[in-house]
Amino acid sequence: MSNQPELSFRESVDLMFNRAIETMDLPLGLAEQIRSCNSVYQVQFGVKLDNQYEVFTGWRAVHSEHILPVKGGIRYADFANQDEVEALAALMSYKCAIVMIPFGGSKGALKIDPRQYSEKDLEKITRRFAQELAKRDLIHPSLNVPAPDMGTGEREMGWISDTYQSLFPEQANGMGCVTGKPVHLGGIDGRVEATGRGVQFGLREFFRHPEDITRAGLNGTLEGKRIVVQGLGNVGYHAAKFLSEEDGAKITAIIERDGAIRSENGLDIEMVKAHIAEHHGVKGCPSADYTEDGASLLETECDILIPAAMEGVITKDNAARIQAPIIAEAANGPVTYAADEILRKKGTVIIPDAYLNAGGVTVSYFEWVKNLARIRFGYLERRNEERRGQIIVETLEKMLGTTVPPELRAQLTTGSDELALVRSGLDDTMRNAYNKIRDIFNTRDDVVDLRTAAFVCGIERIAKRYESMGI
Repeated sequence: MSNQPELSFRESVDLMFNRAIETMDLPLGLAEQIRSCNSVYQVQFGVKLDNQYEVFTGWRAVHSEHILPVKGGIRYADFANQDEVEALAALMSYKCAIVMIPFGGSKGALKIDPRQYSEKDLEKITRRFAQELAKRDLIHPSLNVPAPDMGTGEREMGWISDTYQSLFPEQANGMGCVTGKPVHLGGIDGRVEATGRGVQFGLREFFRHPEDITRAGLNGTLEGKRIVVQGLGNVGYHAAKFLSEEDGAKITAIIERDGAIRSENGLDIEMVKAHIAEHHGVKGCPSADYTEDGASLLETECDILIPAAMEGVITKDNAARIQAPIIAEAANGPVTYAADEILRKKGTVIIPDAYLNAGGVTVSYFEWVKNLARIRFGYLERRNEERRGQIIVETLEKMLGTTVPPELRAQLTTGSDELALVRSGLDDTMRNAYNKIRDIFNTRDDVVDLRTAAFVCGIERIAKRYESMGI
């Protein structure tokens, strides 16, 4: 174990970038252009709450404008800082390029613990923050499009959208100023589940490749695989729910703020989620063993570890004790650079955040396209698909002289609605991106792991864009 201090999140991202750059042949200076954060805006504003003013600090970082608009969430956290926001903005640039979503990278944060404020006060604070950003074009459907992140969700995005459209009623594309909105305010079906669903689709694609499974020392499919989930927020909950209910995996441990619970028979995700909502933690959850030292379960034996909460939970101090052969990074930056080095030497397979966390921005792109087109997905083709399916069923029945079973009839005669199309598009995106990453990993001797391959993939695409611009 090294006595050197752990690197910051931003330093870790930069070093992972450097590792990828060393395997590439870029024109002099272009790597620094891609790495650099173009701009960061800090705002401080006062809001009157209960007859007194409170001053809040927020940031919006724009990492790369190689293509517009830039895209990235706004998080509410009392530990937020400028370095973190810049690192997250950089990851967004690489992430969008990896999954071929036409956005540059941005990120925002407000230094606040949202749990300490009423809904009424949070609305006032959010609308004021939105005003500060919008009047500087840091919220704009053609320039900078926020989305939810840690501590924010549909509710906050709805407030931001309404604030922007009130400020700029003449903006025809105003609804596209932010994504992750409620469906009734221009959102899209499937956005809430998107990041967790992307984790599921990414793991499914990994398990379609026997050689990748063998490299991790495993075999078979996702069915029966023991999974530990750190953080049962939006991302962790949906990933755990889909993997257990649809793929037959067993969620054997869940780590939360107040500790962790474990059951080798598998945990009921809906029951755990309900317990957390009622008791604000996992302590006392039935049919599970509780430990107050939740972080210790990061080191427990399992097949897949899914850190799904925040950055820097796997460090140089605990990396050597991690037993999971696969770490699926559902959160941004959960493994530090030093830990990444230790884990790679151990043979741990890390499916990197720059790829696996991209479900949210992918479906945000679908929502943005929907807002600009002003038409919901499936609106024009759904009934036509149903009619074609009905013709197929009737033809089969006539040719075979029998009745098509009801379940098959329903499958053939149901047109794709918005949710089905969103899931299909996300699945296709995650499959294509993983295969590009593994192709780089398998064909370049100096690319040491999937993370480096993912960075190479993203950086190459951004570099080509800059070169074509003559910059």
